[in-house]
Amino acid sequence: RVTARRRQRVRRPPVSSEMESAAERQQHHFILVHGNCHGAWCWYRVAAALSSAGHRVTALDMAACGTGPGRAEEVASFEEYSRPLIDAVDALPPGQKPVLVGHSFGGLSLALAMERYPDKVAVAVFVSAAMPAAGKPMMQVLEQDLALAKAMVRPSRWFLSDAVMKGNVLTAERYGSVRRVYIVAEDDATWSTEFQRRMASWNPGTETWGLQEADHMPMFSKPRELSEVLVEIAQTSTVEKRPLI
Repeated sequence: RVTARRRQRVRRPPVSSEMESAAERQQHHFILVHGNCHGAWCWYRVAAALSSAGHRVTALDMAACGTGPGRAEEVASFEEYSRPLIDAVDALPPGQKPVLVGHSFGGLSLALAMERYPDKVAVAVFVSAAMPAAGKPMMQVLEQDLALAKAMVRPSRWFLSDAVMKGNVLTAERYGSVRRVYIVAEDDATWSTEFQRRMASWNPGTETWGLQEADHMPMFSKPRELSEVLVEIAQTSTVEKRPLI
């Protein structure tokens, strides 16, 4: 069961069935970013569901994660850690705007990519993810709750002393201008639903969705439901940008 709560949503005239059909046929590019200590592999069920529906899927390994080469201690900075995502967005051809999806610690990499390339992202979706506030250090999110460290699978780093994490690098003009959606994992025992919603509240205009019976790893506990929500979010973005009749 999926519940949705939209903030600051403007009522619009009805969209014609012809436009709805066009939106349903629209194929999207999803770029999936894992949390700390995981890798692209954790998205395999969601990636398979999205691909079978005809969408393009790019699941990335952050630096020294997943099957990527190197060791965590060799990654010098948070920007280097996030480089696979930054490079993937930078390399997109003009006019192609993907749906960025970040889980847990991956939300911070999403934020950095949004700040760098706000005009190249259709929507950023935070799945039980760290969502920093514009004008605040990104490390502030991790300082409030480091329980994720208990779930380590592969040694990794949190970059708490990193210059990018400690500085006010996220701006309302760039990071804050990208459409943002937060998917709350309602049965998350790692980050409480209250904390997830509080992070979303730090960013005015964030759309908040609730995924029932989903733990901290919705890609495993609710892969089909998560995939359906991602497609609905992507298609909503498409419909709302089309001319209204």
